[in-house]
Amino acid sequence: MPYHYTRELFSEEHEIFRASYRHFLETEADAHVDEWLKAGRVPQSFFTKAGEMGFLAVGVPEEYGGPGGDFLCRVIIAEELGYSVAGASIAPLVIGDGVSEILFHNGSEEQRHKWMPPMAKGEVRMGFAITEPDSGSDVASIRTSAVRDGDEYIINGAKTYIGNAAFADAFIVACKTQPELGMKGISMIIVEADRPGFVRGRKLEKMGSHLSGTGEIAFQDVRVPVSNLVGTEGAGMKVVMTGLNMDRITWPSIAHAASQRAFDETVTFTRNRRSFGQAIIDFQNTRFKLAEMKTELAVGRAFLDDLIRDYLKTGKLDTIRCAMAKIWLPEMEGRIIDQCVQFHGGAGYMDEYPVSRLYTAARLHRIFAGTAEIMRLMVGRSI
Repeated sequence: MPYHYTRELFSEEHEIFRASYRHFLETEADAHVDEWLKAGRVPQSFFTKAGEMGFLAVGVPEEYGGPGGDFLCRVIIAEELGYSVAGASIAPLVIGDGVSEILFHNGSEEQRHKWMPPMAKGEVRMGFAITEPDSGSDVASIRTSAVRDGDEYIINGAKTYIGNAAFADAFIVACKTQPELGMKGISMIIVEADRPGFVRGRKLEKMGSHLSGTGEIAFQDVRVPVSNLVGTEGAGMKVVMTGLNMDRITWPSIAHAASQRAFDETVTFTRNRRSFGQAIIDFQNTRFKLAEMKTELAVGRAFLDDLIRDYLKTGKLDTIRCAMAKIWLPEMEGRIIDQCVQFHGGAGYMDEYPVSRLYTAARLHRIFAGTAEIMRLMVGRSI
């Protein structure tokens, strides 16, 4: 059951890329995800193979070691990942590869040449560390500090709920370099995990997305060279927004694809499951509910495609429209997958059925990359 619509957005080359990535997920992830869940991690071989096939750092040009893909390749990865069986468990981990493009667009030439090739090969993974124990969506309230000392920064603080925290080789860390300036005093600094004073804390157990390696990290007088500064000092929010705007199109795309997978699984299940002498799908209530889901999926797809089309024309992601997508698509996903679980009955609560994993993974999407409440504040201020 492929995730596919006839859409003029994608060229023949994009469709070849989609088919290749879908096959990769089916053979290298879907077939092994249950083993990985038992082991508690995704093996390095998965990332090595992804790198060999050009599925990592997809938007990085070839001169920096990347495959030279475009924005639509990143959209395809999100859609196929959201639709795949393994996606509910590995999506945050795999999408975390987008840090490579954040660094490419904001980093120095030295940083690009140092980090891009090994990231594209799957040899190095990098995390994006913003959230702290006392600050989430309110980035301005972070406390992690970076104090200049000659040609180095001394970093102290702690981060939590960080994707890939358990396995990443380095992190782009949000720090206060000039606390008195609020938002304008935030800088993004690369911190390698092997530096003295870097502490890898607990790996956090979650409701879903169990293979994302979410955890805590801390910094105790960690010294890094000033050359690890990403962009300019005090311009950290520009770097953050590069990532967040992309997340706010990526995660709605994943939410839509996951909803479509749940819908497709439910149509198949209700056709095959019988109750009171007839297939469940033949009850009027089932037909009406499925009709509502199909309609919502069509509306969501139209809005996403319009948002993508706008980006292709302007080269910019509209912050407010991204926020609107981040509100509506994950909430749509919650409604649809909840109903799909209901149609599965007791089977829907069993982890062996995809809808069960999709359900628990979906709950994160209304929180991750900016809560629905913060998105409403942003959209409200634009009125």
